[in-house]
Order: sequence, then C-alpha cells, then structure tokens
Amino acid sequence: MKTDNLAIKDIENLFHPATNLVVHEDTDPLILNKGEGIYVYDIHGNRYIEGLAGLWCNALGFGNESLVETAANQMQKFGYGSLFASKSHEPAIMLSEKLIEMSPYQEGKVFFGNSGSDANDTQYKLFTYLNNALGKPKKKKFLARKKGYHGITVASGSMTGIPANHKLFDLPLPNFFHTDTPHFYREQTSNETEEGFVARLANNLEQLIIKEGSDSFMAMIAEPLIGAGGVLIPPKNYFPVIQSVLDKYDIPLIDDEVVCGFGRTGNCWGYETFSMRPSSITIAKALSSGYIPISAVIVPEEIFEPIKKASNEVGVFGHGYTYSGHPVACAVALRTLEIYEELNLFSHVVKITPKFQERVNKLGTFEFVGEARGIGLIAALEIVKNKDTKENFDPYGKVGKQIAEICQKNGLIVRAIGDVIAICPPLIITEEQVDEMFDILEASLTEFEKSV
Repeated sequence: MKTDNLAIKDIENLFHPATNLVVHEDTDPLILNKGEGIYVYDIHGNRYIEGLAGLWCNALGFGNESLVETAANQMQKFGYGSLFASKSHEPAIMLSEKLIEMSPYQEGKVFFGNSGSDANDTQYKLFTYLNNALGKPKKKKFLARKKGYHGITVASGSMTGIPANHKLFDLPLPNFFHTDTPHFYREQTSNETEEGFVARLANNLEQLIIKEGSDSFMAMIAEPLIGAGGVLIPPKNYFPVIQSVLDKYDIPLIDDEVVCGFGRTGNCWGYETFSMRPSSITIAKALSSGYIPISAVIVPEEIFEPIKKASNEVGVFGHGYTYSGHPVACAVALRTLEIYEELNLFSHVVKITPKFQERVNKLGTFEFVGEARGIGLIAALEIVKNKDTKENFDPYGKVGKQIAEICQKNGLIVRAIGDVIAICPPLIITEEQVDEMFDILEASLTEFEKSV
C-alpha cells in the first residue's frame, strides 16, 4: 500500500477523537508505524521523540520485548476470560493482589475496566450504590474542579471541567458541580499569597457545599495534578486544606491517578507527592505502560463491605464490562509493574528530575512563556502575548498549535492544550535524551519567536 494512500484512506474512513474534524480533512495526518525506546517513526521514516508518552501513558517506551512476550504467551494460554458470575483467572487474581499491596489500603478490592473514563464512571456508580446501601439517598451530588479531566463517558465527562468536552453533548449532567481550579498563576487575585489563595479556594468550596446542601454530596474527584487541563501543579498545602473541608461534611475524596500513577511525579502515586488522603483510587495509562487497554478502581474494605452486603440483597452486583480483567491485559499490566521494580524506575525518575526541571525552568526566560511549571517528569509552558499582564494571544490556541507543529517538524511530539505546551516523556528517558528533547524544544521556541 502506498503511504500517500494511507492519508487518503484515513480522511475518508477514520473518525478521529479530540480533533477538529473540518481542519483534519485538509491536514496530512501524522501516521506512525513503529517505535523504539522514547522514539517513534512515521511511515516516511522520520524519527520523533515521543514527548507526551503517547497520551501520558507510555512509561517504558516502545518495543519492550518482555511485554510483547508476555502478551503473546497469555494469548496462547488463555486469550479471553470473563470475571462475571464468580469466574476468574490467574492474571486478574495476581494483578489485584499486587495493586492492593501497592495501595495505601491494608485490605481492599480491585475492579477492572478498560480506560480511565470507564473507571471513573465506575467510581460514580460505586459511590451512588454505596450511599443507597447505607441509607443515605440524599447524597447524590458530585464535586469536581474546573479544568480537571476525568474522562469522556457521560458520567466521567460530567466530572471533567473542560468546556470543549461539554459543548453540544448536553454535559455536565445535573448534580455535577465544579469548584475552583488550583492554578495560582492564573487564578490568584492581586497581592494574594499562595496561602491566601488556598484559603480562598477552600472557603469557596465550603460555601458551594453549604449552598447545595451539606449532606447532599457523595464524593469529590481530583487529580493530584491536573493533566489534560494544562499540567496544573497545586499550591503548597492545597490538598490538606481542601480535605479538611471535605472531612467536615463527610465527603470522600476520589484520587484520579490516571496520569500521575506509577512514578510520573517521582513517587509511585501522586497522592504521596501532594499529601492527599484518597478514599478510593482510579488508575489506567501507565498501569500497562499504554501497551494494552486496562484500568482499575481500588477501594478499601470499608467501602467494599456495604456494597457486598447490598449486592446480596439485590441478588447481583449489576455492573461490569465484557473486558473487565481481560487476562491478556492483566498479564501485561502485572509484568509492567514487575519491570518498574526491576528497573527501579521511580528512583530513576527522581534522579532525572533535576535535569528535566532545570531545562523546563530555562524555557521560562522566553518573553512569550508566562509560566514554566512542572514536577517529576511532567511539565508545561504557558504561552502568553504579554508576560507582565498574562494576556493571551488572540485567537486562543492558535499559537500553541503553531509551536507544536514546529516541534513536530523538528522531531519532537508535544501536546498543545490551547496555548499551553505539555511535555511528558517516557519515564525511561536518560539525561542525554532529556537534553536532546529540550534542545529541540528550545530551538523550536526560538524559531517561533523569530516568526512573531
């Protein structure tokens, strides 16, 4: 098949997610066909650093033979099996045991899915079921945050606080509420300290809870750092202060670890980095290093027990997916976690972080970079027209797209989130490759600067 034909067939047949569907018809899609380590190659043989780890997920890079072998072996042995009606298989059992061991819970249960979206949909259903089981039918409202991203199903899309994911979809559904974005750079008032900013956000949260009914919220969901909303790092003590408000009104905190989980911030979990106390945890992405679709919800025993009891009264726990705990996905995920340990990968992230963040901070010297922010091996550059006033370019998003296209031309894939450039490479990246990546990014920003 001619490579030119692939682009034509793409435009004729493929319905792309998260894409401007009109612009796409006049755009040559980047068609990738192989990867090795932190690099990917297009059908023309051009090489790129995968600077966003695919979609925040490819921790081990491309071409990991051990994961390929694990998948092939499991496919040969037992390629599909359901967990419905008390059926089980070894990969799901062993992976669930491993995840409980890695979790903050001494005892608990793991519910498997296929994506972060369906896992957060499961979280919503679990807490609805739980409160009904506990005789608390008024607790039906759900808290999330503006710019937070939690998925794209009807329920998880309602948790998400990004307008583009709501418009024309009639989302969010009723009973979903969004509180302030903890982004000090953009959301602070004049002369406000970080401490004062956090106190104001906590007060706003409490006032929202009181207004809507102090006994009406089933849970709040939060990412340790906001990923797809712009790589927003919470201010110091944000979560302990917010959590004190939630505790006051008996509102559990769901920890969405889909982006942060498994080493991205330098700890295994983002909740450790930002002092969260999660009531339950959502994981996906790096759970399998992106090699195969799998997600999970981890709940402690005190949440599981009332659900278990209620399921007996109903006759069945009426929730689950065809591919919940797919044996191939579970086997690959379990091997992924083993490789993390074998490589001592989280310690590697800690070792590489100073070089990575040094290069991030250096980019803050560009006149059009309003804020260079990051932690661990994730970062973002906020592009502005005026550094002093933080004024955006008009129209918003055009410049971010332009910079991302320059980076791609120069051999680096990044993601433009409006006019925010997100960077999130595979965790196996070396110090030399960090320099290679940021050399391309710095040269691309200089190229953009000359064009303005």
